Amino acid sequence: MNRSRTQSYWFTLRDSPFLLFRQLPALSFFFLLVAVTAGFAQQPSRADQLNDEQIIEFYQRAQSSGLTEMQIEQAAMSQGYTLTDIAKMRQRMAKIRQQSNRSGQISGDTLTNRSQQGTLSQRPYALGDSLNLLRRDTIRRPSIFGAALFQGTSLTFEPNLRIATPRNYVVGPDDELVVEIYGNSTESFRLRVSPEGSVRMLNLAPIFVSGLTIEQAEQRIVGRLRQAFQGLNRPNSGTYASVTLGNIRSIRVTMVGEVVMPGTYTLSSLSTAFNALYLAGGPNPETGSFRDIQVIRNNRVIRTIDLYDYLLRADKKDDIRLLDQDVIRVNDYGVRVEMVGQVKRPAIYEVKPGETLKNVLSFAGGFTDRAYTFSITLRRNTPRELRISTITQEQIATFIPQSGDKYTTGEILNRYENRIQISGAVMRPGDYALGDEITSVRSLISRAEGLRKDAFLNRAVLYRERENTDLEAIPFDVGRLMRNETEDIPLARQDSVHIYSVRDLREPYYVSIEGAVNRPDTIPYVTNLTVTDLIALSGGFQEGATPTRIEVARRIREDTTKMTGGETVQVFQFSIDRSLNLQPADARFPLKPFDVVYVRTSPRYELQRNVAVLGEVMHPGNYAIESRSERISDVLRRVGGLKAGAFLPGARFSRRGIPIATDLGAILEDPGVSGNLLLEVGDSLIIPKRPETVSIQGAVLNPSTVSFTEGFHFKDYVTQAGGYTDNARQKRAYVIYANGLKDRTKRFLFFRKYPKIEPGSRVIVPFGPLTDDRRLTAGERIGLISVIGTMTVTLTTVIVNLVRLF
Repeated sequence: MNRSRTQSYWFTLRDSPFLLFRQLPALSFFFLLVAVTAGFAQQPSRADQLNDEQIIEFYQRAQSSGLTEMQIEQAAMSQGYTLTDIAKMRQRMAKIRQQSNRSGQISGDTLTNRSQQGTLSQRPYALGDSLNLLRRDTIRRPSIFGAALFQGTSLTFEPNLRIATPRNYVVGPDDELVVEIYGNSTESFRLRVSPEGSVRMLNLAPIFVSGLTIEQAEQRIVGRLRQAFQGLNRPNSGTYASVTLGNIRSIRVTMVGEVVMPGTYTLSSLSTAFNALYLAGGPNPETGSFRDIQVIRNNRVIRTIDLYDYLLRADKKDDIRLLDQDVIRVNDYGVRVEMVGQVKRPAIYEVKPGETLKNVLSFAGGFTDRAYTFSITLRRNTPRELRISTITQEQIATFIPQSGDKYTTGEILNRYENRIQISGAVMRPGDYALGDEITSVRSLISRAEGLRKDAFLNRAVLYRERENTDLEAIPFDVGRLMRNETEDIPLARQDSVHIYSVRDLREPYYVSIEGAVNRPDTIPYVTNLTVTDLIALSGGFQEGATPTRIEVARRIREDTTKMTGGETVQVFQFSIDRSLNLQPADARFPLKPFDVVYVRTSPRYELQRNVAVLGEVMHPGNYAIESRSERISDVLRRVGGLKAGAFLPGARFSRRGIPIATDLGAILEDPGVSGNLLLEVGDSLIIPKRPETVSIQGAVLNPSTVSFTEGFHFKDYVTQAGGYTDNARQKRAYVIYANGLKDRTKRFLFFRKYPKIEPGSRVIVPFGPLTDDRRLTAGERIGLISVIGTMTVTLTTVIVNLVRLF
């Protein structure tokens, strides 16, 4: 900012005093704030009139200024301030800052907060879509190794602005240097590097720092400050200074060559080469090299980046810090080969001159556990066609790949070169290795720790794989073999020996128990198991069991040709007490496989079976059925009689939830009637109060429910419902009484007898079919008869004439 611009800015501030707080962050600007508050710059300094709260407020508001400290001092001096006033204000500010640091009101870090100046380039959000478009030809090919590094958003290589000042950082225009003086004197300056590359402090001459490292710039600035602070940074001087990096500038870097999005990018001056590559989308996966990326500075290549060092070994030695006007060029790839099959990272890899197939295998992470490492199949392009080659293990370390090679690593076969198996009745069945210790069937059984006690010694089988892979069964007597009575059988690869168990050659043995025991079950057969043992295993007798009638049904296993009669099983009977004691002779009776034990139930032992009697009775509730011959009339005598309002004709009887029509009055008068049913568990009898309504439903004009009236007949109630509809079937009308019984309309000659109506009845008038037919009028009937008569006379005349003619 030149002098005229500074003066113009000052006059603007003079007209708008509070605008200063938003635009000038430097500490020296407090001098101007004091002047504005006190009156104007023409008056004497009144800094002593400001309290600490006002100073702290000015201190906090002065953080957003764009002017350098030198420019602020020049503006203050142009308004009449002297160097004495400025020095006085410095002492005042140093005192306030010391007090603030002790009390914790203002953090000293606020002076050294670092921020990025200017607007940096951002990676486009749609870059991932453009990368997919570039890869549309590689859908069926493995991915390019390294391309995924620049496709995600979680790893952006953004520089960290909160790191300590790098001592090799090169200062440039628009950088801000923070100079801290401490000790006997306390000062703080924020110096912005001008476009010419210099900074200014106080009334000292400009200091050129552009192109210097922070360490070099510090030495030059400290040397110039010694003009104002004697002995600065010298032993025993008591006054020291440090220079750190404040707000940082932006730089412009150009990306050319085979990158996804070439162009010029605005980056932070702390950015590195990887950050620039990420913003440009990285090397073009189709044409760009991931191992030959050049950083060009002043037309000279200063570094060649190999991204494989970072991808495979996390080596960031090539991630150098960039300078303004640097150029990054991504060259075309040289040699690319494809690794597929049983490698840990199938992909397309770039190969440098001098690297072998062994290096490419290390890029791919080596072989998987199932890889066939004896050889690798190579498919190579020739000028005319493809060629297949086989690369052995010995050639991998020296084989030189060529561009376009495709290396396929197969999978090992799912077979064994020395496996033999033994299964069945041996102590340790499983797989074993055919070798020096195991060469024959006898040695294999011995290695399996011998035969089990349940082994079937008369026969075993050796399964052997023939040359055409079919299996061949070789039976042998394992008992004689183990007793050395026959020759041992030599084993071959893939042989499998099976030793039968006696249990494999018979039906599984079991015994069963049924009837009045707590846990009827079927259990495996155990030798010498008795009836009492089986009853105990099944939880003992139930309460209704009859111990004196226990039967055992046994299969007939021996020859039955000599047996007489048609027996199919043998039945044995036992008598036992509830203490599970058998008679001495029966106690020696052991069970045999497949025996079934039956424990009978007492003939009169039954669980309580209930019926429910509810409604208008003296003692409603559940009643147990005393005997199998108990009927409805019997349980009615047990309820203690009916209440005064009971309505017997409306009593409803239900069985398993289904209503059954009964005439309870007739049952009480004559228990021998057919409606006096035997009681069953779950039956219910409900005796209601006397109902006072009659319901008329069906083909009437106004279906409704009306009160019961003594002396009213069937037609009277139909009349109360508005009469019949046109399609009513009067002859089919019927009544449903409250107890579920029904009665229909009867007819004798020309007379109809309608059912009697009782309280709670429902009158049902069925509907007839709906048709458009109607009865003819008298005139229509006469006309129809005349037409029929005329047609009859005419037809008769025709017939007579025909008879006469023939």
